[in-house]
Amino acid sequence: MTNTFTRLLETKDVLLADGATGTNLFAMGLQSGDAPELWNVDEPKKILALYQGSVDAGSDLFLTNSFGGTAARLKLHDAQGRVRELNRIAAELGREVADKADRKVAVAGSVGPTGEIFEPVGEMSHALAVEMFHEQADALKEGGADVLWLETISAPEEFRAAAEAFKLADMPWCGTMSFDTAGRTMMGVTSSDLAQLVEEFENAPLAFGANCGTGASDILRTVLGFAAQGTERPIISKGNAGIPKYVDGHIHYDGTPELMGEYAVMARDAGAKIIGGCCGTMPDHLRHMRAALDSRPRGDRPALEKIVEVLGPFTSDSDGTGEDAGAGAERRGRRGRRRA
Repeated sequence: MTNTFTRLLETKDVLLADGATGTNLFAMGLQSGDAPELWNVDEPKKILALYQGSVDAGSDLFLTNSFGGTAARLKLHDAQGRVRELNRIAAELGREVADKADRKVAVAGSVGPTGEIFEPVGEMSHALAVEMFHEQADALKEGGADVLWLETISAPEEFRAAAEAFKLADMPWCGTMSFDTAGRTMMGVTSSDLAQLVEEFENAPLAFGANCGTGASDILRTVLGFAAQGTERPIISKGNAGIPKYVDGHIHYDGTPELMGEYAVMARDAGAKIIGGCCGTMPDHLRHMRAALDSRPRGDRPALEKIVEVLGPFTSDSDGTGEDAGAGAERRGRRGRRRA
């Protein structure tokens, strides 16, 4: 399938993705506990502004406001019967913004985790998960998404279910996991595990990688882990804007736009092809990332010591793989900065 996303992937050296959805919507008035997806219908102008902010900042692609768009997640808001409507409109609003841009911009249909634990530990069956992801995927496709974007996944079982659903929907896709526990996902997946997992699928993702997690330093260590596997598949790095801290009762991310510019360049040099931000990343961060990527030449793959020096310490001594060559650098870095 050839569309805007695949053309961008083939023709550009590096793609700039978008920033945070939640952080930006909270700044627009979304309240804690509200379902962002309902705003696709109730506050469409704000969703258009969310998308436009990324485009204006220089993003080559942006994710739709559909992260919690499965029936499992929408059920928490008594909206499980609105999966098609909310996801379709999320993508349609995205198309409206992308199609009027003065350059090619791709619309990526965001698909987040179901929030359920899979059998045999939990109650979510593979078949039901496939059904839920398929329903969401079809709606995003109907709305005009160029590519599906699975994100913030922890369990390989959920990754497999989504991959099967996306095949049923006949849609290209990308997928990321969140490595937030000493270089592993909540369910224990390492960077090397994911690099191997994506090659098992008949309909492998166009690109794979990591999003969210902890700080910018940690996600770069994960990107280096992907690259070390010798993968030829494009790598995604979508890291948080620093470390979250509570300030006056609100969560604030300490990553400055300048720091995120440094992060973007180091992510590229570490091996990432698609680079964006996650929690805390605002349009101003994206502008600095775009400028840094456009103005600074490629460099050598950064050593762990260099990552610590530029972006700050890792949050754990281990990257989760057992090959802890950078532990000394991490320990030295950790003495220089206290994490809240």
